Amino acid sequence: MRNLPDDFHFSQGSLQDYVDCQRRFQLRYLMKLAWPAVDAEPAVENERRMQMGGVFHQLIHQHLLGLPEEQLSRIANNEHLERWWVNYLGYAADLAPLLGLADSHRRSDIQLHPEVSLSAPLAGFRLVAKYDLVAILPGQRVYIIDWKTSRKPPARQWLDRRMQTHVYPFLLAAAGGHFNAGVLFEPGHIEMIYWFAEHPDEVQRFPYSLEKYQEDDHTLKSLISGIQSLGETGFALTSDHRRCQYCIYRSYCDRGVQAGSSDDLETDLDGIDDLEIVIDFDHIAEIEF
Repeated sequence: MRNLPDDFHFSQGSLQDYVDCQRRFQLRYLMKLAWPAVDAEPAVENERRMQMGGVFHQLIHQHLLGLPEEQLSRIANNEHLERWWVNYLGYAADLAPLLGLADSHRRSDIQLHPEVSLSAPLAGFRLVAKYDLVAILPGQRVYIIDWKTSRKPPARQWLDRRMQTHVYPFLLAAAGGHFNAGVLFEPGHIEMIYWFAEHPDEVQRFPYSLEKYQEDDHTLKSLISGIQSLGETGFALTSDHRRCQYCIYRSYCDRGVQAGSSDDLETDLDGIDDLEIVIDFDHIAEIEF
């Protein structure tokens, strides 16, 4: 039975929802259920932080397109945005050091593709992703850079398990020829880099490889096949009730009413390696501006 529409598009976000809680995937993407609840408390502060994350991504996008730094700096007009912007200008605006390139490489040597999307067929559907930045050193390497505005940088092991860390380089290897005169990038030439605006010197790098590409191909196809095999009542609730504290559907699923505290969540992320939940303040980065 094919329980997904033929035009359904998978993304790292939808696949992460399925991995975290099959029922959440069903409610959000199959039933398209709108539910009046917040992810976490304090709701106003979290909403404000998401909005600032969107503005910050816009600032970087415009800077990479060549708008003057002085003009953009006037938009960073509150404490958080100003700090993130100053950190970006001091640590990440010069991309060569961020990419780990030698001093001999100049910014002009690097081809920049900010805020670009890719898609490719996979297991009868399409896999899509929107990238903050794809930076190419022609004939040598290609880098995926993702700007993060979370309060605390997640542990490397946690990032390594996230679908984004797998979907983004996989899709670039599968469909990135658009950026390379029609020639696909070798997986071993791809690297994923997370940069944290609150912690600018704590960069996380994930080199890709042919072996990882093959593993991700198998994993992603298996996930999609698993989703297709489930009937209407087959989408199970997560067994970890802690995740439900940060899910808008918790009351719908009889998993509580009160949202969890974002401060408590960050404490959990710091000390519990297997707790695969997060308030994604950067989710807006996947939305077209």
